[in-house]
Amino acid sequence: MEKLNLLTELHDQAQKEAEAFYTNGNKAAGTRLRKVMLEIKKLTDEVRKDVQAIKNEEK
Repeated sequence: MEKLNLLTELHDQAQKEAEAFYTNGNKAAGTRLRKVMLEIKKLTDEVRKDVQAIKNEEK
């Protein structure tokens, strides 16, 4: 569950940076947004692997 909480925090950060980039035209926010999105992708992959591992243990 800790990873899901971290995903929520990263999502909130991504929303903030996306607003600054798309609404205000802040180019540095675009760089930060891309970085956060990459972190979200990596963490999402970890969660998927964890879930699959647990499912495979139950067999």
